[in-house]
Amino acid sequence: MSTSTAARSRLDRFFKISERGSTTATEIRGGLVTFVTMAYIIVLNPLIIGSFSADPNDPSTHDDKFGAILPMGQVAAVTALVAGVMTILFGLVANYPFALATGLGINAFVAVTIAPQMSWPAAMGLVLVNGVVVLILVVTGVRTMVFNAVPPSLKSAIAVGIGLFITLIGLVDAGFVRRVPDVANTTVPVGLGINGSIASWPTLVFVLGLLLTGILVAKRVKGAILIGVLGSTVIAIIVESIVDAGPSMGTNPKGWNLGYPAVPDDVVGTPDLSLVGAFNFDAWVQVPVITAVLLVFTLVLTDFFDTIGTMTGLGKEGRLLRQDGTLPGVGKALFVDGVGAVAGGAASSSSNTVYVESAAGIAEGARTGLANVVTGLLFIAAMFFTPLYEAVPVEAAAPALVIVGVLMMAQIKEIDFDDFTVALPAFLTIVVMPFTYSIANGIGAGFVSYVVLRAVTGRLRGIHPLLWIVAALFVVYFAIGPIRAAFA
Repeated sequence: MSTSTAARSRLDRFFKISERGSTTATEIRGGLVTFVTMAYIIVLNPLIIGSFSADPNDPSTHDDKFGAILPMGQVAAVTALVAGVMTILFGLVANYPFALATGLGINAFVAVTIAPQMSWPAAMGLVLVNGVVVLILVVTGVRTMVFNAVPPSLKSAIAVGIGLFITLIGLVDAGFVRRVPDVANTTVPVGLGINGSIASWPTLVFVLGLLLTGILVAKRVKGAILIGVLGSTVIAIIVESIVDAGPSMGTNPKGWNLGYPAVPDDVVGTPDLSLVGAFNFDAWVQVPVITAVLLVFTLVLTDFFDTIGTMTGLGKEGRLLRQDGTLPGVGKALFVDGVGAVAGGAASSSSNTVYVESAAGIAEGARTGLANVVTGLLFIAAMFFTPLYEAVPVEAAAPALVIVGVLMMAQIKEIDFDDFTVALPAFLTIVVMPFTYSIANGIGAGFVSYVVLRAVTGRLRGIHPLLWIVAALFVVYFAIGPIRAAFA
């Protein structure tokens, strides 16, 4: 046996590539696809928690209680670093193709709700505490028990809801769906493009990319999603060179949202990792203790169930779940995810969690942690090659999210809609996720309604004891605003 063959054999055994019906080439391709669909977070996270300047009159400035900011370049660097390290760790320890990065929703909560009440280091300290609490829940087995206590019907609904959620993300990021301005005589919250029309070249590129990717998937072309993203990027570069649409920057609705489709002038840049370790635990003295506790509670519940929902959906999509709907080795997976929350707080990138966009790599055939290693290495490389990934506009990556949404919708066939105690909770789970832009909200609506309907109709035996506790916690979660106000 040659040295290269022996190495491939060891790699195959370690990641169980053949055992899961995959190949090394497929895993590499899947890891690349996942990175391409997730790379936007390196651009988006700095826009959410970082700032270009400390000017308080600049609407893009996200300063803390004391007027301090997190510089955009530093946030981008630590976002890529933590995502890369945690994604590789997850692949090596849990051996699943579930990539990690800064959690959307959590980062906005940190920027909009937490930081204005304290310093940025104190806010990131609360994120770290959130991660420690989550890790304790994993070590004690609570998180795994909750994961396994979710009824199969709700697990299917979670997968479908995530599919719709990432589809909506793709449509909104591409500008195909936009908020309708608050004007008189309309109650419509969103609409097609601009004034009911596609009306922009970037959105047209998205449409062409969606059709191209759809055709490739329908023809069962290997690497269809990756080819679609790369093809869309080429189309975008050609279109931009002709029409000069320019970047959006929040002021040009017909411009490119994230990433700019042009051949970059520079390729390599040195990352600034100054934010690593820039956290403290001063939150407990900068705000009332009850406020800090409620903020951590909100972070934990969101982090806890975003991950459970995402892993469930990805596991079902990749056919990685057992017959009883449980994920083998879920304890290790949840532990690494908890470490991601700690690492995100310690590096000031905000809590890291499993990403639904991993479904793009799974749809490409990824089934093992090798795909994660590829994705993670690309994230680390992205710290040095920022101009390259910025050349892929979100409009070119968004078609992949819509295609994956279509594939995940197939799980709806496993939901028993003839039983209304299942149908309503499943339906609420599915629709609340995209409509509120939160996986945790959808899971909460499903859990609470499931427990109430089953209990009132005399079907208590179908309710796992843990679901009562989880449903009660979600009631507190949904009422967190009035509760916080009561203790103010």
